[in-house]
Amino acid sequence: MFTGIIETLGVVQEIKKEDDNIHVTVEASITHELKIDQSVAHNGVCLTVVAIHGNHYTVTAIDETIQKTNVGDWKKGDAVNLERAMKLGDRLDGHIVQGHVDQTARCLSIENANGSWIFTFEYDSALQNITIEKGSITVNGVSLTVVNSKKNQFSVAIIPYTYEHTNFKNFQVGTKVNLEFDVIGKYVARLYAAR
Repeated sequence: MFTGIIETLGVVQEIKKEDDNIHVTVEASITHELKIDQSVAHNGVCLTVVAIHGNHYTVTAIDETIQKTNVGDWKKGDAVNLERAMKLGDRLDGHIVQGHVDQTARCLSIENANGSWIFTFEYDSALQNITIEKGSITVNGVSLTVVNSKKNQFSVAIIPYTYEHTNFKNFQVGTKVNLEFDVIGKYVARLYAAR
């Protein structure tokens, strides 16, 4: 379980393909605190640490993960949002995030709002995921509040702190991002659809 509050940015150092899997080596300031078999969210994707070397660690993504997320688009030098799993008893500053990406979206627009930014994303509504006004959404692992919810798109408002401390500062129109929709909303929608 995660909260969507990003701890730090990591930088992709190496990507190795092996059969249908890819092994991604990341350099991060938190590496010295990690251990083998630990879960870390990378742009919202829960991946297991399989090796640690100095200030670098390696995670493996299987084909299922590559197909449903933006992991397959990563390249050397890319910044990724990192969050370690939450500890029981910690404050839940964001919202309940599983690290299980539902689908990807594309950035449609970035609007400078005089001290903040409005990012608008479009996703495939055929997968039946939904947003609601003022509901929770996770974009590249960042816990955010939905504004301007529509059938296949939504916007989020980004404050300067989030902009500077996540990879939102690298987004452009067309950037592919990972989405995890609100877990409670997903269950309610599924139950409602089954009626």
